[in-house]
Amino acid sequence: MPEDWKKANVTVVFKTGKKEVLGNYWPDSLTSIPGNVMECLILKAISWHMDGKKVIRSTQHGFTKGKSCLANLISFYDKISTWTDKGRLGRCLLSNFTGDTKLGGVADTPEYCAVLQKDLSRLERWAENHLKFNKGKCRDLHLGKNNSMYQYRLRNDLLESKSAGKDLGILVDNKLSISQQCALLSRKANGVLGCIRKSIDSRLREVIQPLYSALVWPHLEYSVQFWAPRYKKDMELLEHIQ
Repeated sequence: MPEDWKKANVTVVFKTGKKEVLGNYWPDSLTSIPGNVMECLILKAISWHMDGKKVIRSTQHGFTKGKSCLANLISFYDKISTWTDKGRLGRCLLSNFTGDTKLGGVADTPEYCAVLQKDLSRLERWAENHLKFNKGKCRDLHLGKNNSMYQYRLRNDLLESKSAGKDLGILVDNKLSISQQCALLSRKANGVLGCIRKSIDSRLREVIQPLYSALVWPHLEYSVQFWAPRYKKDMELLEHIQ
């Protein structure tokens, strides 16, 4: 492969958290077009080989044909909601999307909490091979009314317990309610609309509609099949944006 095809223009993109922490930035690289074309030519052969050798597990959703962020969210939380609704004990569940990993299980007794902690420790040992977890971004979300609130850890560090957290861009709380997600989207979309109003003098439909479709609508459309509002107050909150 020519050396120029291996080169890339890398831009560092800030995600969340404190800006002075390097772990809160994400590298975004732009490679050469000929190199990208060559990658497409061999993609089928590589995918066929990896599928035949069972290299990629069914729980992997990132960069996998026929799967997406939406598929990851639905498949994981469908099992989680079943556990919380029926109160039955379940096995640990591992779900991946690119660099994001979730580990879940029903643990309503000290014994099952210890089992889940053991699985978490095994997962961390596996990840030590050039794929270490960013402990500053690891969170613990307890679900269910009778949860023991067991404190899990990665090595010697206790995981911070949160009542809500973002999963692939969707805000999920410990009640599996989407009201906080709707409120967050409302603030974000209204903020973008405010910028449009301040930046654009024209109020003509042919001017505003393309901007709305490009800058506001994607926020409301992303994985909406997963977090679609069910309560009237949440629906009204989002309808005000439109």
